[in-house]
Amino acid sequence: MTKLTYKNVHNKFKLNGFHFNKEDLCRVAYSYIKEGNDYEKPIGSFFLDWFDDKSYMNITTSGTTGEPKIIQVQKQAMVNSALATGDFFELKSGDRALNCLPVKYIAGKMMFVRAFILGLDMDFVAPSSNPMKRNHNIYDFVAMVPLQVENSLLQLHQIKKLIVGGVKMSVDLEKKIIKSKCNAFETYSTTETVTHIAAKRVGENSFTALPTISISQDDRLCLVISAPDLYAENIVTNDIVELLSDNKFIWLGRQDNVINSGGIKLIPEQIEAKISDKITNRFFVAGISDEKLGEKLILFIEGNPFELESSLFDDLDKYEKPKEIKFIPHFEETETGKIKRNEVVASFL
Repeated sequence: MTKLTYKNVHNKFKLNGFHFNKEDLCRVAYSYIKEGNDYEKPIGSFFLDWFDDKSYMNITTSGTTGEPKIIQVQKQAMVNSALATGDFFELKSGDRALNCLPVKYIAGKMMFVRAFILGLDMDFVAPSSNPMKRNHNIYDFVAMVPLQVENSLLQLHQIKKLIVGGVKMSVDLEKKIIKSKCNAFETYSTTETVTHIAAKRVGENSFTALPTISISQDDRLCLVISAPDLYAENIVTNDIVELLSDNKFIWLGRQDNVINSGGIKLIPEQIEAKISDKITNRFFVAGISDEKLGEKLILFIEGNPFELESSLFDDLDKYEKPKEIKFIPHFEETETGKIKRNEVVASFL
């Protein structure tokens, strides 16, 4: 069997209803770059980069835990990732997909790679917060960020399989997706593994690793990923997890965010989950230096001050209850909408 490489374009691949081979796509690329809309120009650049003689691509990271940076990713790793996604979600050639993500970032690029390699019939639309508006097509596979899902709830019946990533979705959005009965999955990814390496059905607790991926923990209880088809070395993450097996885990929070308050280690994401259905504004908890406690737990809420429910902290134990509440007019965020926690805390201090 011929090994699939980045030089292949499946003969069933379609873009916006038309068949294209490698040479066609390069011609389209020049057209996009020269005459295309602003959202089409990055597609043209991506096509030319994908089909050049180099075995790698330079990818811009989202900048969640620091400034965005350029990393080098092997094209064959992107192909292997596409194949694993196809196996996991049982995608087949001819399946119809929608790409509504910006191609500047890896998620938008990977939708094209999956389409090239798996032979998907893919529509591409301008990235927006409401990608299904005036779209009546039925899709087998779509990837969105939570804001796009929130604005597409009435159209979710048009999507057979939906993956959601980029930012962790709220409990409220999870409930809405479950109510819609859409077959939706939340994904887990790292920079080194190109894109997602695990997924979980919305409403369930545990992630399942994709084929060829195995997992373990280090002495910090953080996830360690073995993905030889994507990255040569084991990937040691800063994600605290509960390990259920060699391919299942429950994500608990980020080691970077752990707060040591009076000798008690608090995981912000676990606290946030307990109160997420009681605050409609964006919020997070973080620790700031304190002479007595070492770190003091603070609740940061985006927007103008308002009165909170008296029962807000009923589900928290005494150590998890914030010592102060601070309202911040607007949270600093990355281009992909992730809150820059450190910057928000620094601006408050």
